[in-house]
Amino acid sequence: MTIPEKYDQRAQAIDSLLCVGLDSDLSRLPQQFLSEENPQWSFNRHVIDRTHPYAAAFKVNTAFYEAQGVLGWQAMLSTVAYLRAQHPDILTICDAKRADIGNTSTAYAHAIFDELGFDAVTLQPYLGQDALQPFLDRQDKGCIILCRTSNPGSGEFQSLNVNGRPLWQHIAEQVRDHWNFNQNCMLVVGATYPDELRAARQTVGDMTLLVPGVGSQGGDVTAVIQAGSNSDGRGLIINASRSIISADDPAEAAADTQQAINAVRNT
Repeated sequence: MTIPEKYDQRAQAIDSLLCVGLDSDLSRLPQQFLSEENPQWSFNRHVIDRTHPYAAAFKVNTAFYEAQGVLGWQAMLSTVAYLRAQHPDILTICDAKRADIGNTSTAYAHAIFDELGFDAVTLQPYLGQDALQPFLDRQDKGCIILCRTSNPGSGEFQSLNVNGRPLWQHIAEQVRDHWNFNQNCMLVVGATYPDELRAARQTVGDMTLLVPGVGSQGGDVTAVIQAGSNSDGRGLIINASRSIISADDPAEAAADTQQAINAVRNT
């Protein structure tokens, strides 16, 4: 079973396209966790225990953990180990946006896939296929490649006209036609650009898309579902981070988000 298939199986089983983003910024954690030996890990376990019934995936943004040094690395390691032990059917995503020359990427792939144990990682395509080869070659893992991102300045390069099409579309075609030889590729396409999301879906067919930008960034769930669903009515990993983990009740926030997504899907 490929990693996109693993995600789709979980999404079907619980009727959810929700990914909970564990952007556990130490400066934003509730006071009750700050006295713990490892506050980020304690907080993540708290969030996972309350939101896992609604989550088809969890995404860990490495920046918030790397900023804490050794404790942050231990928090990531404990978080993924806990998910693998308690909820092995849930997709785990390392949001690290990696890519480098071959031997460096080999080390990155080993760290993320083998040491930390993530199912999938976000990757940036700017260096070309040889930089991503150590990731692409892993049939047992997932490669989620940045295509049209959700941040306001993303169009500075991604929308550049290249032979009559935006650069991001060339990236989507390259992944579709040349990089997905192990059927382990997915794309990042932001919720804040629904027209591009629709065009990306038309370009890559049923390939799974990771969609950040719903919630605190203002992406519209209805537009995402209408523009991005594949032929099975799924094919989307809809990420929400701060709107869930910063809520007074993460379980309620996750359930509400799942229900909002499904309300659109069911109509």
